[in-house]
Amino acid sequence: MSKTILYLDYDGVLHPEPVYRHPRGGMYFGLEHAGHSLFEYAEVLVEALAPYPHVAIVLSTSWVRVLSYSQARAYLPETLRSRVIGATFHSAMNKFEFDAMSRGAQVLADATRRSATSWVALDDDDDGWGAAASSHFVLTERTSGLSEPQALIELSDKLKEQFKQW
Repeated sequence: MSKTILYLDYDGVLHPEPVYRHPRGGMYFGLEHAGHSLFEYAEVLVEALAPYPHVAIVLSTSWVRVLSYSQARAYLPETLRSRVIGATFHSAMNKFEFDAMSRGAQVLADATRRSATSWVALDDDDDGWGAAASSHFVLTERTSGLSEPQALIELSDKLKEQFKQW
């Protein structure tokens, strides 16, 4: 089990938020994000993680609850998909209790469960992180996600700080 983890949200990180689900047509943007594409900032994350091949990814996105772990994982480009080892939500959990937790609490509970020694979380939701997680958390802006230069600088700094021993 990997002890070095990147917790990854999708919406507002790898592409603009919000994203909608069509029962037959899959995931899509509304008119407010015409011209954008799903996972358009994924390559930025691939490049940021390149110096850290030992870092595993745990999905902290709501896509896992809406679709399934396998379907949510399948949307990622192979370079990222091959690093994914799990999700903060799994089918044995009580969905209602999980949904009642803040994103920060969901990630912190998972990091504890996995005995993560070093971890970084990428998310556009800053609810429930608290001061104890500040050295692990990178907040992205809902529309620009990882395309925002400041978010990328902060991610790079957190990766160096958390994974420097490797």
